[in-house]
Amino acid sequence: MARKKISIIGAGRVGSTTTQLCAYKELGDLVLWNRTPEIAQGLALDLMETAPIEGYDVNIIGTNDYSLTKNSDVVAITAGMQRQPGMTREQLLEQNAQIVKAITTEAVKYSPNCILIVITNPLDAMVYLAHKLSKFSKQKVIGMAGILDASRYRSFIAKELKVSVEDVSAMVLGGHGDFMVPLPAHTTVNGIPVKDLLFPEKINAIIERTRNAGAEILALEKESSAFYAPAASLTQMIEAIVKDKHRVLPCAAYLNGEYGIKGIFMGVPVQLGSVGIEKILELGLTDKEKEELMKSANSIKELVKLLKI
Repeated sequence: MARKKISIIGAGRVGSTTTQLCAYKELGDLVLWNRTPEIAQGLALDLMETAPIEGYDVNIIGTNDYSLTKNSDVVAITAGMQRQPGMTREQLLEQNAQIVKAITTEAVKYSPNCILIVITNPLDAMVYLAHKLSKFSKQKVIGMAGILDASRYRSFIAKELKVSVEDVSAMVLGGHGDFMVPLPAHTTVNGIPVKDLLFPEKINAIIERTRNAGAEILALEKESSAFYAPAASLTQMIEAIVKDKHRVLPCAAYLNGEYGIKGIFMGVPVQLGSVGIEKILELGLTDKEKEELMKSANSIKELVKLLKI
């Protein structure tokens, strides 16, 4: 059986780490695209020279030629200006919109049947832009954010309770950023509700830390934003698609009335497989959670308006 083809657009830390993780998992042959071809070529060569040690048999090429991404099963857009200290996601909008426009136009020209995953910030607006430009169905354009947010939330809970991260299940809805909506009622430790294990004040503190987790890392590293966890989150999505795993994961999906919201991309639980988004799952929410979700939706709508498309 022919291997799947995965193109990663952007050879920065997220893109190169995603390529590495996909290679380690043997998810398919990989194309790492970067506007500076030597960077992509060097990273691809380094990863190919790692293959005998790690034992993966996939082909990896680095390029700035979009034609080499032709007939990709998955195209992941990781390129974009990273957020600087003190910069809001909104301030990234104009510059990264130009980048996503250029990439989407070229990528879908060569891979008209691909699943398109966007990770560039501000995420919810950028995936909306990619959807409009690609003219793909809503099932085939997806944003990566909820998995990352949920992973951060889960890691903080596990650390607080001194339990294995494997036993913590959680769901985070809404936009990626200040208006994300972690759901304590849908957070468990091996089936035990987190509300039975932590006081509300501690849960609220963890939720607040989750909302600011990206900024926390940026403040510490100064010159770089997070990349290990974003790359792992993106890789989980790619694996669900190329292996047709039907995973239930929080992703930015186009809403057409689900949760009472229409016309934007926002983080919700979806079932993910080879066709992309197979279905959106609607959870029962408290009145407070519904209010927070609407606040998040309104924030995304304001960003989308700025795109003027």
